[in-house]
Amino acid sequence: MTATKTLTPEDQITLNTAKQKMEDIGWAMEGLNKMGSFIDGRIRLLPEKQQRWLQHVSYNVLQKVVATNLLSMKSDKLRTSPLNATYKAMVTSSGIIGGAFGATAFALDLVLTTKLMMRSIMDIARSEGEDLTTLDTQLACLQVFALGGKTKHDESLDTGYFATRLALNAAVKGSTSKLVEGLLVGASAPMLRVLGMVASRFSIQVSEKFVAQAVPVVGALGGGAINLAFIQHFQSMAEAHFGIRRLEREYGQDLIKEVYEDIKVQA
Repeated sequence: MTATKTLTPEDQITLNTAKQKMEDIGWAMEGLNKMGSFIDGRIRLLPEKQQRWLQHVSYNVLQKVVATNLLSMKSDKLRTSPLNATYKAMVTSSGIIGGAFGATAFALDLVLTTKLMMRSIMDIARSEGEDLTTLDTQLACLQVFALGGKTKHDESLDTGYFATRLALNAAVKGSTSKLVEGLLVGASAPMLRVLGMVASRFSIQVSEKFVAQAVPVVGALGGGAINLAFIQHFQSMAEAHFGIRRLEREYGQDLIKEVYEDIKVQA
């Protein structure tokens, strides 16, 4: 089918930038690259019990954070520029405190960090014209935690942007209730499936964060730097994701997907 519309130069740039962000991350948190080989080795050495604990923590944190944020974020707020810098400052402060206490404070730091990151993601979604009260937008916010370029630890996963969206949307197909209601009142099977899929990918980045913060020499400043890298990654994913969704509302998903897949990302 021949496209009846073509992207404006400005929208083409938006889509080019979005794909660059999605695929040029390389590693889940680019700011941790200098510690890459050390972290890579330490993750392989984590006991299976600890790896399961990290996956469990990731799942529980996402479930609680999504529900509480959806209840408290104002969906009728006027569309404004997202407060990215404010959320970066708060997440960095959490990392400084968590880093000072090392691995013992990891779970508490992760809860606060993820809560703030989710609010930042929702803020970005709202700035792109999304309605936070709809199931589609709520799922789109949750999807951000599963997006991004391949890491050293998830090479077996299909991390293509549209493939990830398709898989997550299929997991929740058939559910008509709001996400927040499903999470608060005995989550439905589709909601549990999508949470599980997101958590399985999110736990990879969580494992990297855990190993990095467990290093004694990292300390408070290092903890802040790790959290800053963490939120920069997910803000970048959210900006790309909701920019693409805005273009889909304007041009249709088929055209945007076709143009997106034709874009060549610079190495």
